Amino acid sequence: MTRLRGADAETVRRALDADDPLPGTAGFAGFVNRGASRLAPDGFLVRDVLGRQPIFGAPDDWGFAPDGVAGDPTPVPAGHIREPDGTDRRVWSLPDPPAANDDVAAVETVRHAIDDALAGLDDDGLAVAFSGGVDSALVAAGTPNAPCYVVGFPDAHDVSAARGAAAAMGRELRVVSLDHADLERAVPEVVAATGRTNAMDVTIALPLYLVAERVAADGYDRLALGQGADELFGGYAKVVDPADDDRVAATTVRGATREMLGSLPDQLERDTLTLRAAGVDPVVPLLADGVVEAALPLPGHLLATADERKVALRRAAADRLPASVVDADKKAVQYGSLVSRELDRLARRAGFKRRMDRHVDRYIESLV
Repeated sequence: MTRLRGADAETVRRALDADDPLPGTAGFAGFVNRGASRLAPDGFLVRDVLGRQPIFGAPDDWGFAPDGVAGDPTPVPAGHIREPDGTDRRVWSLPDPPAANDDVAAVETVRHAIDDALAGLDDDGLAVAFSGGVDSALVAAGTPNAPCYVVGFPDAHDVSAARGAAAAMGRELRVVSLDHADLERAVPEVVAATGRTNAMDVTIALPLYLVAERVAADGYDRLALGQGADELFGGYAKVVDPADDDRVAATTVRGATREMLGSLPDQLERDTLTLRAAGVDPVVPLLADGVVEAALPLPGHLLATADERKVALRRAAADRLPASVVDADKKAVQYGSLVSRELDRLARRAGFKRRMDRHVDRYIESLV
């Protein structure tokens, strides 16, 4: 059994000793003992500050749940260690640096951080989840030998956008075309992997599961995603004018963007469990520590404005991607793939009408 994913024990211990939340990894979780003996009884479970690796249970079983939430389903919170007595103790929080005052230097720092994160990837056995947006296109550009996959129903926005972006970038694209039978088959598998039955989580996880299933069948064991870029770089509409948007508590663009970062551990837990259940491990280079560190000081106008979101990220990508890809709009995967629309349609056909409370949730529950 793997004792620690994403880092070695000495790196974790140094990060604890130095109170360093971003020690140069791409996320980690697992069991670490306090002494030299691998069998020391006083070990603890640990999860990195952004929760990029999920872990569940207690130190005496120190197990991952790569095939679903098994045993104790309680995750270790991001930035915490779980002591032998089951107590969770926060050991890291994200830095809160002041806003950078040099736009050119700030964008250049982001550019170099992304280049470094991508340069460190081994593309052997790696595929890319490719939607045609700037996030996944940057990942694809940095992994030129990895095949690109898009998932969706035939008339989906993501399929069309990915075809256009792949053509502009000169990349081959493999399309995972969905139908209703795919959704009906995969819903119970996603629920088993994640332990979740709410429509939002399931409709996000379904396209990830189905594309990962195809990737694994084609012989790849890792799937690179542009995940985290929206949270880190101001990709959500609700961060544009947060003072007038009741979907966020913050009143500034920087504050709202940081609020979005707080949603990552729960999302990453869901998506990682989903992808592993389908037979691949996720790779999220845009959430590498160096990229996070470069993004945190970005001022509000380099995050989101009334005219543009992910401003710094797009500027950083300008000399690496075609202009049509840099400027492309991106839909959330459940909408861009049309999975949300079609699962709703299946629910209504099965008698779960929209006038019913939680009609899609109830349909999902009926399938499991």
